Amino acid sequence: QVQLVESGGGLVQAGGSLRLSCAASRLTFSIYSMGWFRQAPGKEREFVAAISRLGSYTFYANSVKGRFTISRDNAKSTVYFQMNSLKSEDTAVYYCAANPQAWYSGSYTNVNAYDYWGQGTQVTVSS
Repeated sequence: QVQLVESGGGLVQAGGSLRLSCAASRLTFSIYSMGWFRQAPGKEREFVAAISRLGSYTFYANSVKGRFTISRDNAKSTVYFQMNSLKSEDTAVYYCAANPQAWYSGSYTNVNAYDYWGQGTQVTVSS
């Protein structure tokens, strides 16, 4: 059974940083684009960032562009999410997910394109 396990969430003051990790198991990691989504209380799950299979391409939501960085290490089957200059509106549960579709399909922002999801990790930013 495929597993995606996020870690690294927590409580941080506004302006601070966190680094999330998502470790995959029983998954041919290098054939999946990977994405990070988040869901705040009472809101729908929203796209935050994605990275192509070999890490050559990345894409970010406008709300995090320039502050957050997605990266991956295929040898470790792990995707990372460096979050800097955090704001209170970044407070949410963050999920990593695996998308089997090719990067050029443009599906990386679509929650329905992802086959596998982690359990989520809470990020709380205090103002």
